[in-house]
Amino acid sequence: MKRALISDIHGNYEALLAVVADIKEQGISTVICLGDIVGYGPNPVECLDYVMDKCEFTILGNHDQATLFDPDSFNPVALKAIYWTRTQLEKGIGVDQRVDVRWEFLGGLPRRHDEGRFVFVHGSPRDPTNEYVFPEDIYERNKMDALFNRIEKFCFQGHTHMPGVFVEKGDFLPPEECNYLYELNERKAMINVGSVGQPRDGDPRACYVVLDDEEDKIIYRRVAYPVSVTRQKIYEIPDLDNMLGDRLIAGR
Repeated sequence: MKRALISDIHGNYEALLAVVADIKEQGISTVICLGDIVGYGPNPVECLDYVMDKCEFTILGNHDQATLFDPDSFNPVALKAIYWTRTQLEKGIGVDQRVDVRWEFLGGLPRRHDEGRFVFVHGSPRDPTNEYVFPEDIYERNKMDALFNRIEKFCFQGHTHMPGVFVEKGDFLPPEECNYLYELNERKAMINVGSVGQPRDGDPRACYVVLDDEEDKIIYRRVAYPVSVTRQKIYEIPDLDNMLGDRLIAGR
């Protein structure tokens, strides 16, 4: 069975639609979301409605959590975007009767989902919602050992917006270094699936992962979308800083 793993949509509806189209072209019908549906982007309600209706299961992201509760350790730009996102959900944009359903959906999201050898989180296996695991963390052996000790085999995560594979007692492999394909073997691995709505690896294209359970492999997919459309939407919303649109162009 093949499943699509998406994460960090961040209210970018153009990127989400492009990824959804690509998923359909791959003949995949099962989609899993690893959190941060909202935050930063101009279409939080539309993105939330898609995830609610179409994803097999969804993990709580730190921006999803911040929309529900008082944000912790958010910079001023992110904080202002979160408060704006709250107002959009409260207004009941789209189908009015879904207002309560949307809030209930966000409030009921799990922090972690376990399927034996597969673990799905937003941040890390140690702190499923908030802990960042960056490529340079491979040099912090104590941290990496502690993380790998918490998984049986494979962990899928997002949060940093930096796609790639962490191999136990090994290296970090960006998608281009493994030809966008990684075989799930006897070694433990933590797989960052990248970001749909705000890539930060220098590639502005949306990123997601195809998990092939039968052939024990993952495939990274990069999908172009009309970045300028999303950027213009951000420009037109006073509560969203222009830099949130500008960074999409460079994938930063």
